[in-house]
Amino acid sequence: MRHIHIVLHEPEIPQNTGNIARTAAVVGASLHLIKPLGFSIDDKYLKRCGLDYWDKLDIHIYEDYEDFLNKNPNADIYYYSKKAHHVYTEVDYPEEVFLMFGKETKGIPEDILRANETKTLRIPMREGLRSLNLSNAVAIGVYEVLRQDGFRNMALEGNLH
Repeated sequence: MRHIHIVLHEPEIPQNTGNIARTAAVVGASLHLIKPLGFSIDDKYLKRCGLDYWDKLDIHIYEDYEDFLNKNPNADIYYYSKKAHHVYTEVDYPEEVFLMFGKETKGIPEDILRANETKTLRIPMREGLRSLNLSNAVAIGVYEVLRQDGFRNMALEGNLH
């Protein structure tokens, strides 16, 4: 089964990070937060959005992007940005994959994107609109990786009576 790492580069809005934490918990992904954060990890909004999943979360926090790279030297990272030329469904994701998303107001810094252009991906959307909500973009990327893996080890049937 593939292991997904969700990486948030300088997230600003606690509710988004809380929703993303919940997504990470339900799919078994690790969550990586790169400082500076626009909130405290103890923020009541962050915990409210993550609900009762915080104890099921594998979370890592880094001082900056360099700290993240130093602590994950073999990370196979895909950078999500509306500035990318490649679509997120065009990739055959590796067994262990890091999906990086930028801050809500500015995205991932352009110098990082330029240095990793072949691994920078976009989610298609209508021209002229700014962006998707961060937590929605993360869910789209994560579920594409899961789909490519056949949703292995995921519950595929419900209990509808």
